[in-house]
Amino acid sequence: MSPRRRVGYQWRLRELMAQQGLWKTTELVPLLRERGVELSSAQIYRLVAGRPERLSLVTLAALCDILNCTPADLIETTATTARSTSKVKPRQPAARRPRRARIIDKP
Repeated sequence: MSPRRRVGYQWRLRELMAQQGLWKTTELVPLLRERGVELSSAQIYRLVAGRPERLSLVTLAALCDILNCTPADLIETTATTARSTSKVKPRQPAARRPRRARIIDKP
């Protein structure tokens, strides 16, 4: 059995926004709208402050265009080999039952 790999990622949108001088999430609303992406202020806040599990490619492309970066700049991936955390219990011997004694009568 091969070891399992755990993959993860770090979402770096806030960091890249700061490098471009964008400090408020609301500043992204008109920039995304110019690129045809309509998101509410709450959605954009969650996108910036959180770690999105799903993201449309159009939104990703718009963010890359706004920040002059690549998807690899926005998403830093990690992969590690997971250690087995389950402890294997040693096999217990089968329950032993006494054998029935055989009594032989001798005359």
